[in-house]
Amino acid sequence: MSEALAETSAIMNTYNRFPLKIVRGKGSYVWADNDAKYLDYTSGIATCNLGHVPELVQTKVKDQLDLLWHCSNLYDIPAQQELAQLLVDNSCFDKAFFCNSGAEANEAAIKIAKKYAKDHGNEERVEIITFTDSFHGRTGTTMAATAQAKIHQGFTPLTPGFRYLSLNNPDVLEIIDNGKTTAVLLELVQGEGGVNPVDIAWIKQLETICKQHDILLMVDEIQTGIARTGSLFAYEQFGIEPDVMTLAKGLGSGIAIGAMVVKETVAASFQPGTHGSTFGGNPIAMTAGLATLETILEAGFLANVRRKSEWLISSLKKLQMSYSSIEEIRGIGLLIGVQMTEDAGSWIAKFREKGILVLSAGSNVIRILPPLTTTNEELEQFITVFQELLIENESKNEDKL
Repeated sequence: MSEALAETSAIMNTYNRFPLKIVRGKGSYVWADNDAKYLDYTSGIATCNLGHVPELVQTKVKDQLDLLWHCSNLYDIPAQQELAQLLVDNSCFDKAFFCNSGAEANEAAIKIAKKYAKDHGNEERVEIITFTDSFHGRTGTTMAATAQAKIHQGFTPLTPGFRYLSLNNPDVLEIIDNGKTTAVLLELVQGEGGVNPVDIAWIKQLETICKQHDILLMVDEIQTGIARTGSLFAYEQFGIEPDVMTLAKGLGSGIAIGAMVVKETVAASFQPGTHGSTFGGNPIAMTAGLATLETILEAGFLANVRRKSEWLISSLKKLQMSYSSIEEIRGIGLLIGVQMTEDAGSWIAKFREKGILVLSAGSNVIRILPPLTTTNEELEQFITVFQELLIENESKNEDKL
């Protein structure tokens, strides 16, 4: 919101909002209050993976609204049982815990890692390793887990117990186990930190070290999960089996949801009274999660995401070869970062003027997050507009010379 509006609004000024009031969405598009239409290649920050208001999710949530909205976790919730089973049947994990957001899912992972160490007689193991440029949430503890100084500013002293290392650096592997480490928490593609994928050889070495020393390997798939990278979960593409995985965003197609899924040996550390959530696993969120996963698990869905990704990345690389404004293309599936020579904010504004919404990931990286259901025509529209902007930008730079 504008500075003037921020001063008079009853809403706390915690976001640098874009100058748009979004009032409606369907598929890959959103509409502002003035009826302006935008191709939404933010997907609600990788949340609306099936596009806005997907039909199956909409229908099933509407039906659930007529039945039951909330039920305490003191009772069995059938949809919760079904969604947990669907998650474990399609992953390497055995048990699920449901909450309301990605930060809560990471809080649960941090708690269970500490409890796991204690349960296995490792009282001295009190540290969790995270990595530079990570992002794990904005609660007190997940903020401390996030290894970015800008996130910490003004909030010290931070929750203790985190050690920060550099991602993909082979030199840090020898100091993973220092006798105090209970778990490693990382994103397989750092989203907010710049769209930085993990190196496959490096993560496999890390997994080996974790298994040798009974250190939990925990993957934050809040942004990469639910088919965003072209497989249901990103870890599948890295040839690893984590002990813990956290999910949120795309799992509910825009309905608030979070989940932690774990191996059986880890699950044993949570018993009645050790963790809980009032709203976590509520019938509405579980219904949305079920409908979302049922759609993604349909035959051909994931293959179609990979096909679109290959075309989009290939097209972006062709633009990179022709225009010096693009420095690098990074990412997996439909989680793509385009590193520019100039600040990403100006490019985001230019795209918005052309009717397309994109995000930043750091100071000079444009983050592109199309709905997984985006059409070929929409992808072509995006590339056409990007090329137009690149031509305009390079023409302006030439005029300055």
